[in-house]
Amino acid sequence: MKIGVISLGCTKNLVDTETFLGVLNKQGNEFVEYVSEADLLLINTCGFIESAKQEAIDTIFNVVNEKKKDAKIVVVGCLPQRYKEDLIKLIPEVDRFISISEYNDFSKIIDEVMGKPATLGLPLSCLNRVLTTPSHLAYVKISDGCNNKCHYCAIPLIRGEFKSRPKEDIIKEVNGLVEMGVKEIVLISQDTTRYGSDIYQDYTIANLLKDLLKNEDLYMLRLLYLYPDEITDELIDTFAENSRLASYFDIPIQHASDKVLASMNRRSKNKLTENIIAKIRKKVPNAILRTTVIVGYPTEEEKDFQELLKMVKKVKFDRLGAFIFSSEEGTEAARLYPDLIDKKICEERYDRLMSLQRDISLQQNKKKVGNIYDVIVEDYDFSKKKYIGRSYMNASDDVDGYIYFSSNHVLKTGEIVKVKITEADYYDLIGKIVS
Repeated sequence: MKIGVISLGCTKNLVDTETFLGVLNKQGNEFVEYVSEADLLLINTCGFIESAKQEAIDTIFNVVNEKKKDAKIVVVGCLPQRYKEDLIKLIPEVDRFISISEYNDFSKIIDEVMGKPATLGLPLSCLNRVLTTPSHLAYVKISDGCNNKCHYCAIPLIRGEFKSRPKEDIIKEVNGLVEMGVKEIVLISQDTTRYGSDIYQDYTIANLLKDLLKNEDLYMLRLLYLYPDEITDELIDTFAENSRLASYFDIPIQHASDKVLASMNRRSKNKLTENIIAKIRKKVPNAILRTTVIVGYPTEEEKDFQELLKMVKKVKFDRLGAFIFSSEEGTEAARLYPDLIDKKICEERYDRLMSLQRDISLQQNKKKVGNIYDVIVEDYDFSKKKYIGRSYMNASDDVDGYIYFSSNHVLKTGEIVKVKITEADYYDLIGKIVS
């Protein structure tokens, strides 16, 4: 059977898709690139915010229009988890919607859709997945769900309560990926800093990092999504003491006004976050700091927004992404704050923030000129006639920009080279390879 797969949304969703591919591969199926070639089309959806939901709906309708006559469509993921009954009525052309709570029966459901005899089914497992990332990179999901209950966030409604994977399972997976030749492992979850708190008494994310780094063949380990008030001294020290742990701190602060943070049901406060960042920069001088913030939250007044601008100026995040508040049904924010800030005000605040960050980003990048970094080769840009690469400073999710560099000899994707930075742009760095 020929199968086409489309994965939307975050990297956590991508890992789910790769586990589906693992089961489908074991069943002896063939994967195809084009919708028109497939006997079965699997679409993994995101339902986190309005734009993601719209992208998912548009994708499903596009597949309905492009598929061959007898091909089946199966839609999985966050969208059916939230809106399954509505989707069945809205898009009857889809043969089956599979919610997250049904994932344990995935292979049996696929057999049913394709009219195959009932089987015991194959289990989904991160230890048996088909990587869709470049061969030098892999994401490893260490937990699922979230207990933070931020008022604006639908993740607990979709993914449920926080649940860590057993450490033995994660270590086995990472060691297996390294044996396959993967150079960079990226640990992900909704809340990585909480890892282990639900299943262990005395085993933290810092312990897990140390255990994973015992594999000396692992080139680089990266950790994403750190909740500010869960960043301990032990965790910071772990970064400071391990050169193969990327000095990269992805800390979504969401806002800087204590009033707005309280209305978001965030535990962190401005001063706490600033103190943590100061401690990181003291103990890990080469640290890269990334954050995300929300503008236009219903309780945000101009003075609150000014507090956010003040903090961004003071901290000087290397990377900052911003989102305009999206009211999600079922969340506390939607219930508590039905009256939203005018869209034009939200957009104006967003533009002011990103204009400020653009200048900060350039300042931070200029500090890198003259430095030499180990860079993983990602691709070649024929228009610029330069290779595209990433160092520890660049996460692999297309958010952080790249390092563009020239080389007098041909390089392979995944190769690690030393690059001297010669120029700085707002988001990218330019350099040349050094021997």
